[in-house]
Amino acid sequence: MNSRSLLGALLIVTGFWYLTSHSNLDLRRLALPLAKSTHLWADPVTAHGSGFFPDEQNNIDIYKENRLATVNITSIVYQRDMFFQIFPSKGSGSGFIINDGGEIVTNNHVISGSRQITVSLLDHKQYPATVVGYDPRNDLAVLQISAGRKLPIVHLGDSDAIQVGQKVLAIGNPFNLEGTLTTGIVSSVGRALDREDGTRLEGLIQTDAAINPGNSGGPLLDSHGNVIGINTAIYGSQVGNGEAGSIGIGFAMPINRVKTMLEELRTTGHISLPVLGVTRTIFVRGDIATALSLPETGGLLIQSIDEGSPADQAGLRGPRRFVIAGMTEIGIGGDLIIAIDGAPVEKEDALRRALNQKRAGDDMVFTIFRGNRTMKVTVHLGAAPQRI
Repeated sequence: MNSRSLLGALLIVTGFWYLTSHSNLDLRRLALPLAKSTHLWADPVTAHGSGFFPDEQNNIDIYKENRLATVNITSIVYQRDMFFQIFPSKGSGSGFIINDGGEIVTNNHVISGSRQITVSLLDHKQYPATVVGYDPRNDLAVLQISAGRKLPIVHLGDSDAIQVGQKVLAIGNPFNLEGTLTTGIVSSVGRALDREDGTRLEGLIQTDAAINPGNSGGPLLDSHGNVIGINTAIYGSQVGNGEAGSIGIGFAMPINRVKTMLEELRTTGHISLPVLGVTRTIFVRGDIATALSLPETGGLLIQSIDEGSPADQAGLRGPRRFVIAGMTEIGIGGDLIIAIDGAPVEKEDALRRALNQKRAGDDMVFTIFRGNRTMKVTVHLGAAPQRI
């Protein structure tokens, strides 16, 4: 061994003797990082005593408070097949209990045409339900069950105070998955939605809280746990079973429509549908109106009126003769509606919108143009019979 190697060995031995005999260093602490380096992940960090975040706790509290009052509704409709054989068709939706005696609010389309309606509570107890009243214009219905005990209820809020951006929560039974909670925000208010039967739902709340088939009729709640809407419809994409699934655009009927319906139900014992009797109109303005010797600002030109209807009895007039304008036959000589209850007619759905705000027995004041002069006609609305 040469002198350089001997010197190096001596330094190593001396250093080891010093570290083990005279130094305060803990070799185990020095080796600890090497031991830990064998872990390929970081262990979870627990914030002791922190619990849930406030928004999470709010979601949990609202769900616990309202899930027991949210029900599953099954309806049976009897149909005929191509061989004229009668078979039962089952549909399902959601609803919510509004008083402890078993009164339930849901969508009209959930129970429409049903011969048999069953309500299932979260404890899986089932009860037959009867229809107390319904309002197809707003897609609302009220059911009654007799449970023989006091039932949990929801609390109705104020939909007039809704703000875009506020948090909302939806509870229901999408695809028969009972007691499902989804959350989101109010995306917009005052939306309109055309339905397959040609009618239109007005003043809807738009939300991105996931709403799917089976959610219809369930509650849309605010961050205080009050019901501000009834989950009603969605824009959706097709899912595996052929039904539409949520793409984040859902619609709810404002709860204040329910309050109006319930007030009438408590007062009169039924929900009335107003009858006017003007069955068809055409919106005309500008050059077409001028060509028909009508004011250029235009309005709704009456095309047909039911004989003996409130409109007929009030003196509104339909067409006297018909002309061809382009490819369209237009009845002329009848009244041109230029304002309804003082509001100018500016769109073709103005009459429908005005009727949606009325009940049977209300008055509607029409400002009309007839025979080169303007006049007002008051119509006392009739009531249509209800049929389930």
